[in-house]
Amino acid sequence: MSTEIAESTAAAEKLQQRITKKTARVGVLGLGYVGLPLAVEFAHAGFEVVGIDVQQNKVDQFNSGHSYIKDVADSAFRPLVESGKLRATTDFSVIRDLDTIDICVPTPLRKTKDPDMSFVISATEAIAGHIHPGLLVMLESTTYPGTTDELLLPKLQASGLKVGEDFFLCFSPERVDPGNPKFQTANIPKVVGGITPVCTQMGALFYKQALETVVPVSSTRVAEMVKLLENTFRMINIGLVNELALMCDRMKIDVWEVIDAAATKPFGFMPFYPGPGLGGHCIPIDPFYLSWKSKEAGIEARFIELAGYINGRMPEFVVEKIQHALNEATKPVRGSHIHVLGTAYKRDIDDVRESPALDIILLLKRLGARVTFSDPFVRKIQINGTLLEAEDVFPAVENADCVVIITDHTKVDYAGVVQRGKLILDTRNALKGFRSDKIVRL
Repeated sequence: MSTEIAESTAAAEKLQQRITKKTARVGVLGLGYVGLPLAVEFAHAGFEVVGIDVQQNKVDQFNSGHSYIKDVADSAFRPLVESGKLRATTDFSVIRDLDTIDICVPTPLRKTKDPDMSFVISATEAIAGHIHPGLLVMLESTTYPGTTDELLLPKLQASGLKVGEDFFLCFSPERVDPGNPKFQTANIPKVVGGITPVCTQMGALFYKQALETVVPVSSTRVAEMVKLLENTFRMINIGLVNELALMCDRMKIDVWEVIDAAATKPFGFMPFYPGPGLGGHCIPIDPFYLSWKSKEAGIEARFIELAGYINGRMPEFVVEKIQHALNEATKPVRGSHIHVLGTAYKRDIDDVRESPALDIILLLKRLGARVTFSDPFVRKIQINGTLLEAEDVFPAVENADCVVIITDHTKVDYAGVVQRGKLILDTRNALKGFRSDKIVRL
């Protein structure tokens, strides 16, 4: 990619030089699972990076050289802090001294399934209060198409500065996959789209300094839609196989065997797998940004709504399977000890956001079951205001009337679980290859 910036202004030329010489002062607003790894990559690339967060405990851990994000090891993080390449603060006034700032704040859904943009708005207002000529602002938080130009741009231009000339505004969707050993921040292709062509060029130039592959697109709206397409694709296909699992259950067909056999086709098929429900901050949430925005445009997102309904139904289906399995063993759910194995929303991470395990535990407790859990990565969970602490796996498995595998962590000794468990419901095919009458599969 050429480093020459078309329709260059004095602000653009100065910023271009600072970026290419790596003297640009880099800011990251929001030091969670997206922001902290991004800050680390730019510090590794030679930039001085300031992280900004409203949570003092995060800032304190950051400045002590402790990484609270599992994908970033202390051994890689601490030297950057000690060398002065990385620091964090709760003081938003540092923005006036920055050349770039990435917004990496949460964008949850409200209970009504419309986007809660309060974090993005607060971040934008903070930046607007300290905006200056030459600042490159990039939003990475997943959101609906139109957010950057409809929500951020007016607030930033209220200063009197002109986008594309005095300051530069882009959207670049985060694509972080927590716990993925192969693809992390540095080697995941980085899509970036700007309000103007110059904005896009500045954003692409910036990301190219620290990340392996940069993919410029024509606008912020295209970049915003890219992330929604990616996660909607996954959500709908998971909904499809979850519906197939419901069908196979009624027809007494092994859905896992069906998928494995179909996956032998070398073209025209991509395997997705059923499970107890969707979890995490992205797949259960992101498609509803698109659904909400499409309704505003007068279009009904039928695939998204239907897939959301099916995926949302899976925790109830799991509980029904538990009830049936216990019934076959002449035991009611009420009073039975049910042990949940794995509460994180996916394998080998410690994140329980939107985890189906939480819904399943709540449903079981409402039915009168005594529920315990174990998870090698999660020590405590909150269920409807009640704190549950993890128990040792084997004693809990031995004592339980039924064990339910919700998350297929690789650190679990499944042979030991099968040996000790009386009745096991496997929702993840973690016991593939095991044969026993005590095993019930999704």
